[in-house]
Amino acid sequence: MRFTATDRTTRRRPPAGVLLANLGTPDAPTAGALRPYLREFLSDARVIELPRAAWWLILNLFILPFRPRKSAALYRAIWEDDGSPLLTITRRQAVGLAERLEERAGRPVPVAVGMRYGRPSIASALRQLRDAGCDRIVVLPAYPQYAAATTGSTFDAVAAEIVRWRAVPELRFVRSYAEHPGYIAALAASVREVWEADGEANRLVMSFHGIPRRYALDGDPYPRECSRTAVLLAEALGLEPRRWKMVFQSRFGREPWLKPYADETLERMGRDGARGVDVMCPGFAADCLETLEEMAETNREAFEDAGGTGYRYIPALNDRPDHLDALTDILLTNMGGWLHPRSTR
Repeated sequence: MRFTATDRTTRRRPPAGVLLANLGTPDAPTAGALRPYLREFLSDARVIELPRAAWWLILNLFILPFRPRKSAALYRAIWEDDGSPLLTITRRQAVGLAERLEERAGRPVPVAVGMRYGRPSIASALRQLRDAGCDRIVVLPAYPQYAAATTGSTFDAVAAEIVRWRAVPELRFVRSYAEHPGYIAALAASVREVWEADGEANRLVMSFHGIPRRYALDGDPYPRECSRTAVLLAEALGLEPRRWKMVFQSRFGREPWLKPYADETLERMGRDGARGVDVMCPGFAADCLETLEEMAETNREAFEDAGGTGYRYIPALNDRPDHLDALTDILLTNMGGWLHPRSTR
């Protein structure tokens, strides 16, 4: 159906919309699909902070000719019938958030999914919200802890699209939610459920995605926010310091990244004969390659080969109801003045 200008001004418009953003995924677990995805990802100056000319040579001569094939094999190991786990989970999150927002607000609130790299893009998600009549938009990057390479880059992508528009929408941006009580409570509940079903582990390893140490020294608050999440989660679970450890995973390249490294820590635990180690990734809102392959499988094998036993991976929060409830609360807080939520009493 096509609307005239008069139709558009008289039909009921949504009071606001939500852009739910995450990192992204290739279209398929193939080298051909990985190459453009990795090119876009690794060309982001927020991700790789090196002189552009030198990095262009490294990327095009040494990385893109070889890495896509290796990465494709890893993606095939986690690929599902309906596609990439990250994208399918994020789409389920969007549905759950839209349902909760409508219930609380009393009218529909569109939620569009946009990926920083790959498809659906952030630009396409913003246009979807614009076409739905949203001139007020909350951007929710699905990164609990702020980092320039993730949340900052999402802001860049939003700005790059909006700068093209004649009518700029009113924007609000969720910078981080590392200490949000509902988020911490959902993390703690996900651990307790595993412990109640199968027994407590001797140690809990909280693994966050790493960044180069240089970025933190230049002022990125990411490690501080990760530490705050870890401490609050340990307190919620009543864990003594000796029973939990924070580590950083997924380092890339040769320069030093944030330590302690997840792979080295888990291998050392294995050599020490560790028994009963639970691993979780509080910085990932949805399971993806870095959690399902790297933490759930590769590091498990390294731990067990070194002599450890009893390794369990606790899934990301994904579309758990308590996680979606927490994200809904975050969105409603940021929509203050835009919506009139019904009383929850």
